[in-house]
Amino acid sequence: MKIRRCFRYLITMSIITFFVGRILPKKWFCYDRFPYRVYSFENGGEIYNRINIRSWQKKVPDMSKVFTHIMPPKKLTSENCKNMPRMIQETCVAEFIHAVNCILGLYCLEIFPGIDGIIVVFIYAVVFNLPYILIQRYNRPRLIRLYKHLEQRRMNEMDPCARGEMMLNENVDIELQHG
Repeated sequence: MKIRRCFRYLITMSIITFFVGRILPKKWFCYDRFPYRVYSFENGGEIYNRINIRSWQKKVPDMSKVFTHIMPPKKLTSENCKNMPRMIQETCVAEFIHAVNCILGLYCLEIFPGIDGIIVVFIYAVVFNLPYILIQRYNRPRLIRLYKHLEQRRMNEMDPCARGEMMLNENVDIELQHG
């Protein structure tokens, strides 16, 4: 049956793209470059409050809870705040993988042509991928602001002489490092 082939394809493809996302070099994902940068119309992620994202984002399934050993935790603790640049990159990776899934899902139109195939592709994109893209776009600017705030606080708490020496020796700035 065509619909079963379509579902098998979507499930297989989703599993493969998940693992591809785990092995892709994280340096390819820069939060401040297209397409991951925060755009002015997003108003620092505030636009997503119009769809009440805060209330439903914790209700969608989360792969970091399933694969705890291969994905960084999403709970912010003093320990994993040190890994915040990686967490921010992971939002880019997740956005990329879900966008790729939407595109690859179009193959279902070949497997299952007609209105039924269009409905399957639409549901796959809108229900199984778009919410995750929106969540990443909502969380990324918030994580970036928090990271910059924590880095600024760390710099302010540092001995002024050590801070000056560090800035001279390492050309430190508050931007996230790419790679």
